[in-house]
Amino acid sequence: MAETLDYDDHLATDGRVMEILSEHTCQGWLEGYLLTGRHGLFSCYEAFVHIVDSMFNQHAKWLKVCHEIPWRADIASLNILLTSHVWRQDHNGFSHQDPGFINHVINKKVDIVRVYLPPDANTLLCATHECLNSRNLVNVIVAGKQPEPQWLDMDAAIRHCSTGIGIWEWASNDQDGRPDVIMACCGDVPTIETLAAVDLLHHYAPGLKIRVVNVIDLMTLQPRDEHPHGLPDDNFDALFGTDIPVIFAFHGYPWLIHRLTYRRKFHGYLHVRGYKEEGTTTTPFDMVVRNDLDRFHLVMDAASRVPGLRDRAGHIHQTMQDRLVDHRQYITEHGEDMPEIRDWKWPARPVENEEW
Repeated sequence: MAETLDYDDHLATDGRVMEILSEHTCQGWLEGYLLTGRHGLFSCYEAFVHIVDSMFNQHAKWLKVCHEIPWRADIASLNILLTSHVWRQDHNGFSHQDPGFINHVINKKVDIVRVYLPPDANTLLCATHECLNSRNLVNVIVAGKQPEPQWLDMDAAIRHCSTGIGIWEWASNDQDGRPDVIMACCGDVPTIETLAAVDLLHHYAPGLKIRVVNVIDLMTLQPRDEHPHGLPDDNFDALFGTDIPVIFAFHGYPWLIHRLTYRRKFHGYLHVRGYKEEGTTTTPFDMVVRNDLDRFHLVMDAASRVPGLRDRAGHIHQTMQDRLVDHRQYITEHGEDMPEIRDWKWPARPVENEEW
């Protein structure tokens, strides 16, 4: 849209994809695009985006100061897509496994940063649409690039993204009363493991009332007075209760969820699973097993914390431990995950198990 001269070279007015193995250069390219009135997206391996920590810092600080200067023009947001993430590095291994950038991001001013962890392709499209249409922010999206289940149709995805957090009614069975346990998840792989754990709980603890809560906008966990996307206390308590066990499967480091929710009334009933620096070159499911984020550990967590299951917790734990032994033996012999893990599907999901 700007003036072009005869001697201008390598201009693409309709956009382009530029790639170089230098995170600093890619971040600099994007900042230059934004400052000249354009928009874009910086895609990076999750483990290596730390290389531009200081560049992110300075851009976020610059945005914060610009908010205080009335004559500054708005610019498109700095959008960062983190992919090839911690839970899908079964070939690259431990060096490529680090979900800590989002911890760094949320240290900045709350009116500057947003963090989205879409559970499937349709929510990823919605989150990306939101980010590309925003101004004066730093948006971080975390999404894997491996084939995964498609949980929500587009209408449901739009509704879910509009609030950033919500109950998945089709995966819950507590509609007629108080839930015995709340299974919460944030991130694409934790969502798979949570739903698989719910499936197992229905089998080994029939009649258990389970509520499934999915979080796509990480900042909704903070109180409203801490972040503009934070849920008001009444809304948050309606989702999670104040004295119901909550098993929370999280994409990143578990303490981050505790940090965001420590002022919420349910915090004493919250148990978080996530990445705890256990990684190697292994199968996808073994990665979650090594960090106790797998479906079997989530079932054991629920059995230990639901009062009505305590008498049966020992038997449930034994069954889950046996499944973990089976898993270890299978991957040692075959070098891949068991078919029951690879091919698992939600038994009554309203959307076909499409891959993206």
